[in-house]
Amino acid sequence: MIKVHSYESMGTYDGPGLRLVVFLQGCPFRCLYCANPDTIPFEGGEPTETEDIVKRAVSQKPFFGRRGGVTFSGGEPTAQAKELVPLVDRLHEEGINVCIDTNGGIWNPHVEELLSKTDLVLLDCKQFNDGRHEALTGRSNAQTLKTAQWLEDKGKPFWLRYVLVPGISDFEEDIRALGEHFRSFRMLQRVEILPYHTLGIHKYESLGQEYLLKDTKTNTPEQLDRAMKLFSEYFDCAVMN
Repeated sequence: MIKVHSYESMGTYDGPGLRLVVFLQGCPFRCLYCANPDTIPFEGGEPTETEDIVKRAVSQKPFFGRRGGVTFSGGEPTAQAKELVPLVDRLHEEGINVCIDTNGGIWNPHVEELLSKTDLVLLDCKQFNDGRHEALTGRSNAQTLKTAQWLEDKGKPFWLRYVLVPGISDFEEDIRALGEHFRSFRMLQRVEILPYHTLGIHKYESLGQEYLLKDTKTNTPEQLDRAMKLFSEYFDCAVMN
């Protein structure tokens, strides 16, 4: 059984083409800007049979085209890696492309097997500076960087995703350090810069929780332009999502 939080059909922001996005329950990170705080607790979610997800994906397969497929997001999908492995196998049997959107912070044999079977990994790098990463997420970024190196060493294609939060993850020194670290990675196909947004604030209110970044403003056009120019110094594949 897989603990599913929710689904999004015809998603266009979580991997190539049109995709069925399956949001899973539970995440070990505590990102201050998390847009889905209701997916963080490991309690909850709807226990779902593998075949129920396969049937849903197959029903939407005509819309996927040559590039689309299914993306598992969250929450943190690798927290349910053991259960996802046979599901990925079943989706591949149906000719369906699979992406995993992960913070890369969990590692065990089940995660290794899952990522080895995945067609494309969307790796969320929250902050390159480890101290600022821990302040932002409650966790070190050491395993995330190790996961990226594993993908590179194993020849697994991945996209790097970076949320640009003013005063938290938009420091030039940190972006340049990230650029220097990843610029030679052959398996890095795309670098997505994600502007900071506050669309999840109402979820915190409904959960009776305080949104700790309520005083953080969204990016100005100048900040986005500056970041795009910085990333483009290191990556030909950088895009503003």
